[in-house]
Amino acid sequence: MLRAAVLGSPVSHSLSPALHNAAYAALGLAQWSYVRREVTSDQLVGVVSELGDDWRGLSLTMPLKEAAFEVANSVTDVAREAGAINTLVRRPDGGWDGANTDVVGIVRTLEHVDHEGSAILLGSGATSRSAALALVELGVRDVVVAARNTDAAAEVVALLNQHGVAAVHVPLQDWARSPRRLVVSTLASSASATTGEAVGGRGAVLAGSTVLDVIYADWPTPLARATRDAGADVISGLDMLVHQAAEQVRMFTGLNPSLDVMFAAAHEAVAR
Repeated sequence: MLRAAVLGSPVSHSLSPALHNAAYAALGLAQWSYVRREVTSDQLVGVVSELGDDWRGLSLTMPLKEAAFEVANSVTDVAREAGAINTLVRRPDGGWDGANTDVVGIVRTLEHVDHEGSAILLGSGATSRSAALALVELGVRDVVVAARNTDAAAEVVALLNQHGVAAVHVPLQDWARSPRRLVVSTLASSASATTGEAVGGRGAVLAGSTVLDVIYADWPTPLARATRDAGADVISGLDMLVHQAAEQVRMFTGLNPSLDVMFAAAHEAVAR
C-alpha cells in the first residue's frame, strides 16, 4: 500500500479523504489510501519522522501550515512567500518537499472572473497570504486588505507591494465601503457573521461582484448569505478545496485526476 493523509487539529471535518480516495479510484490506483490524522503543531515533527517509505504525501490544514517549515527539506518559492506549507511530498531520498497548493486552488477557482484589476481581501492570516499571491497571479493590481490585526495586515500589504500591487489596509468592519468587483474572504467562520453585517444597505455596489468565501462547511456562511442577498455572485470554498486537492493528487502520484470525479465526491460528502 501507498499512503497519504491530511493532518491537522481539528481534522475530523476534512473532506480531503473523500476527494483523494475518489481520485485514486478513478485513476485505478487501488494500492493508494488516504486518511485523516489528528496532529497538533507540537506533534508534527515527531509524527512525520516516524512515517515509513510507504507514505508519499501529506495535506496540512490548520494549525500546521507554518509549523511544516520545521519538517520540509526544501520549500517552493510560492510556499516560502506565502509563509504557509499545506503540502508535503516525499522525496526520493526519504525527505519531504514543502509546497503550497492553496494559491493554485484560488487561481483556478477565480480565473474566469472579470475582476477589472482590483479586489478586496478579507483577513490577514496564513490563507490570506496565499490569496494575496493568487491575486497577483490573476493580474489584480489594486487590493484593499480588510482585517482586524493591523500588524498581520501590514505584512499582507507588504507582500502585495513587493509584487507591484497597490495595497492598503482598512478596518475589517469598513470593508464594504470600498466596493470592488472581486472579494476574497479568508476569514474564519467565527468572523463571518459580523463581517456580513457590514454589507448593510450597500447591495447596489455588490451587484455584479464576485465573492469567494474559502469556508465550505456549514454553507452558506453568514457572509455568503449577506453578499448574495446584496447581489453578488458567491463561490464556496469547496471549489478552491477541490482544485488544490487535485494539484496535490498530481504531486503525490504524478497523474492528472478527474475534476468531475472530485467535484462529485465533494458534493456527495457535503450532502452527507
